[in-house]
Amino acid sequence: MRIFFGRNALLRLATLCLLSHGAYRASESSDGLKDADSAAKPAPKADTSSKPASGLTEREQWMLDRIELLEKRVAELETKGANTATTSSPAAAPAPPASSPTPAIPNSLSPSSPRVEPGATSSVNPKQDRTASTSTAATTGKPAIVEPFSDADWTWLNGNARTKEIFWDTKFFTPEIRADTHYVLDFNHPTDHSMGGSSELFRSSEVQLEQLGVGGDFHYDNVRARVMTQVGMYSATTPRNDPSPAHGQWDTPTAYRYISEAYGGYHFNVLHGVNVDAGIFLSYIGLFSYYNFDNWAYQPSYVSSNTPWFFNGVRVQIFPTAHLKIEPWFINGWQSYASANHKPGLGGQIKWTPKPWINIISNNYGLGEDDLFIKGRSRIHTDDSIEIKYYDRPEKTLDKMAFSLTGDLGCEYGSGVSCYGNRKGGPKQSFVGYMIYNRFWFHRDLFGLTVGGGQINNPGRYLVLIPPINGEGAISAATNSPYFTGNPGDPFKAWDSSITFDYMPKQYITFRWEYDYRHASVPYWTGRGGITPPGGNNGSPQFYTCSSGASSGQTSLGPAEAACGGGINSIWFPDLRKNQSFIDMSILVKF
Repeated sequence: MRIFFGRNALLRLATLCLLSHGAYRASESSDGLKDADSAAKPAPKADTSSKPASGLTEREQWMLDRIELLEKRVAELETKGANTATTSSPAAAPAPPASSPTPAIPNSLSPSSPRVEPGATSSVNPKQDRTASTSTAATTGKPAIVEPFSDADWTWLNGNARTKEIFWDTKFFTPEIRADTHYVLDFNHPTDHSMGGSSELFRSSEVQLEQLGVGGDFHYDNVRARVMTQVGMYSATTPRNDPSPAHGQWDTPTAYRYISEAYGGYHFNVLHGVNVDAGIFLSYIGLFSYYNFDNWAYQPSYVSSNTPWFFNGVRVQIFPTAHLKIEPWFINGWQSYASANHKPGLGGQIKWTPKPWINIISNNYGLGEDDLFIKGRSRIHTDDSIEIKYYDRPEKTLDKMAFSLTGDLGCEYGSGVSCYGNRKGGPKQSFVGYMIYNRFWFHRDLFGLTVGGGQINNPGRYLVLIPPINGEGAISAATNSPYFTGNPGDPFKAWDSSITFDYMPKQYITFRWEYDYRHASVPYWTGRGGITPPGGNNGSPQFYTCSSGASSGQTSLGPAEAACGGGINSIWFPDLRKNQSFIDMSILVKF
């Protein structure tokens, strides 16, 4: 459209110049003067007695013919420009026949010269998903910088939203609304409806709002910001897995619990873009997104569910090419609002998409001391994924297939534990795991089917999600967890599998049905008897509970029996099982 109006303006300007030039030539002829092209062609003499049938003088008719030829020339340039819009230097239009009296086009208006649009700048519209300027070609005549990861359709990726259109968008703000509601039927049928061992599913036999998020991206003059709220189960369950608020004063869970993302930053127009952001931003350690709409399955395997969903700190996103991102982090710790000790965490992500059908991601974390009240114990972790779309036939009933493979390695060292086994440093405290998923799309992505699962081995249990027994959370468990311990060397192995069916009538909604089976090497999942003491939580999860529901005030079993009246029957125990299977049904919406 800009090219169309620009060239029409050029045509009007040329017409005006020719008319003015003709008038000036007529005045020169009356004075016996010659114009600049008189050597090539004598100027016709004005003859008022002889006019064409059109009522124009011979000179006026000549000028009109030249204007018509100029119009044809501009039309040719427009057609050629439309056909070569993706090239930086369109080839010159074919030269007209030698006999055509086409006026010469000045070099300043040659189609090979760069055009400068009025008001065009090199600034970028820095939305959350945009990183590079799109006006480079208009301002410099050089090929436009390709916005990173924008030259292919990546909606097939696990962890990416599949929405491709935004109903309402402005230069300043791009809105985003998410709703996630589910129903879970746990076949262990816990009497208190309480589930553990998951960062996605929390209550059985009930309809629950997982998350209602409202927010979006602000972007103007290279300044950027993003905010997303979280109302629902996430606002209670995500903060309970963070022990750092117990380190010092101020109630950070209350301050942050209703926010899933909140940061501001700046976009620099260098390389293919550089973003600097500070605040709370999502972590993609474990590949899956924090938002279930974006994922191939609802309940991910352990290497995703047990690893961070967010960080609080600073990140720098560097895009050396259109297919490579290097993103260092300076953060408070491992999914923590504050720091559990005195060392911050360092880490980063490398994302590479060499082809439209492959995505390679490597996340790494280190330095941070993330065990509350334990100074000198550091954590390192690597999480690496590959996703490959190995079949893409849009015209077929089975139109697409892809798989993802994720592997994790990590450990803790210092203060009585070691990465390498029972050596001088102490018992082995490590994490090894993987997960693999395969996704099928049918009938032009109207239906989706995912099968997959994974396995972990985590001696020391430092990344095992603490069951919410008697209201246990990360802070109380750091003091003591009598019913599910996390002592150095405590064993924990687990595996799971799932099958997920999606019905996606519109790009903004998913109806999902899923079956999951999970197994642990020790009693871990909630059984029929539940994990809530008689009369409800007593406020002291770090102590054994008496069969009456009262707290024993004791962290060891012997003293607890004495405090509760004597004998093992005087102590209440949660019902924990080694197996869990369930069906979950969900409605997921994203605008």
